Amino acid sequence: MTKARARSEAKAKRQAFVAALTPAERSVATVLLAERVEAQLGDARIVAVYLPIGSEIDTLAIIDRLVRRKLAITLPHVTTRKGSLRFLRWAPGDSLPAGPMGLHQPATTAPEIVPDLILTPLLAFDTRLHRLGYGAGHYDRAFAGHPAARRIGLAWSVQQVDAIPNDSWDVPLHAVATEREYFSL
Repeated sequence: MTKARARSEAKAKRQAFVAALTPAERSVATVLLAERVEAQLGDARIVAVYLPIGSEIDTLAIIDRLVRRKLAITLPHVTTRKGSLRFLRWAPGDSLPAGPMGLHQPATTAPEIVPDLILTPLLAFDTRLHRLGYGAGHYDRAFAGHPAARRIGLAWSVQQVDAIPNDSWDVPLHAVATEREYFSL
């Protein structure tokens, strides 16, 4: 299967799954995800997280826990689909200008900081912890640029597939957290 076809199928499957959930089920799922992520923070002091787009699993409960622990938070910042991804410092209450591809991201004047934990969105993942992203390569380039950072994918459990087609530039994750499980090698 090609990556383009896998992306299309994964996105449709995720959208159908999320559309079938009640608001209460979504709320419980985000709390369960946040609990799993919090249990894996270890000695992280700077955490890159993202604000969800569309049917991505909600990260706001995770952000609340990061704030309570007084950890530094970064959000991804991109200028174009093919441009690089930078992690810019952000805190609740800071502005979130609209960016490309539906992103809400820190202002370009926010300081760039290096995360020691990167929580990443994805369309699908497999048991080898390969991640199928959106196809622009932003996160794979960011992972390569921050090799010491732990990489944890965030997903709905329905996003697990048997195998992800992968290329030489794809960087595997260290773990994946869902509302049901935590996967690591």
